[in-house]
Amino acid sequence: MAGQSKPTLSPWGSAVAGATGAVLANAMVYPLDLVKTKLQVQVKQKEGAEKSDDLDRYESTVDAINKIVEKEGVSGLYSGMAGALLGVASTNFAYFYWYSVVRTLYMASVKSPKPPGTAIELSLGAAAGAVAQIFTIPVAVITTRQQTQPKGEKKGLIETGREVVESEDGWSGLWRGLKASLILVVNPAITYGAYQRLKEVIFPGKNNLKPWEAFLLGAMSKALATIATQPLIVAKVGLQSRPPPERNGKPFKTFGEVMKFIIDNEGVLSLFKGIGPQILKGLLVQGLLMMTKERMELLFIVLFAYLQRMKKEKLQKAVDTAASKAKTSVPATLK
Repeated sequence: MAGQSKPTLSPWGSAVAGATGAVLANAMVYPLDLVKTKLQVQVKQKEGAEKSDDLDRYESTVDAINKIVEKEGVSGLYSGMAGALLGVASTNFAYFYWYSVVRTLYMASVKSPKPPGTAIELSLGAAAGAVAQIFTIPVAVITTRQQTQPKGEKKGLIETGREVVESEDGWSGLWRGLKASLILVVNPAITYGAYQRLKEVIFPGKNNLKPWEAFLLGAMSKALATIATQPLIVAKVGLQSRPPPERNGKPFKTFGEVMKFIIDNEGVLSLFKGIGPQILKGLLVQGLLMMTKERMELLFIVLFAYLQRMKKEKLQKAVDTAASKAKTSVPATLK
């Protein structure tokens, strides 16, 4: 019906829909995630430096894909995928849950039918992202380690996590890069804030977007966020991966230290290394995420409505059955 508002999901339902969409989207483009990580952790060799036989050098996204397939087979493009998807699911579940909670609380507090302004939308997204990062960053640390392990040293999720704990700062090593991650909450904040604003500008008053419309808005908003935060993304990956050979096994302590190392050894522009697959992955993932999340939300709304109807029908049937039994059990003298 025209003018009918879109039913809303509970925070839990929104979180499940968001996490499901994110897992599906990231699974489809996982090789790009692997390649961008490998490009971001490699350090450009200086002229005259001795080449390492066990260290692959990648010139571009295509070059990285070709070399990985040649050395490890097609399965090498999916190394660490289980941990990565676990991280994606947990991060997005936490993000969408808390984003739904804080946005609902804000709208209830202001008691206004108008949507929040851009600044408020970004703040709500940042708050939700910060909470999500605190709970889910250990999986991201382990996944980054798995993605950068040499072929002969591949380990499972649990083994890699144990290695991080035993070889570095104990259990706190699983939260390596937390400060950078907290700063990077501006990325999803920019992404979802831009998504909401673009949606209102390009499709004003439209609640249910078509798949291609959601894909377009998701891709545009993610591209803006990625370009703005790429140096911090590169620094965070450097913090969470094994230290480069030039560090002689000494891990980085802060993202500022990572950025200084990159600038000193490779130049300022290297803070944007891997931006090609990063943006491409972001465009595809965010577009697919928003497209599937819209569909998943509708699916869950229909599912929950069906379950509620079934529950009411079952309850009504129980009431009718009890009433019927009570009626037949009344003594004839009382009828």
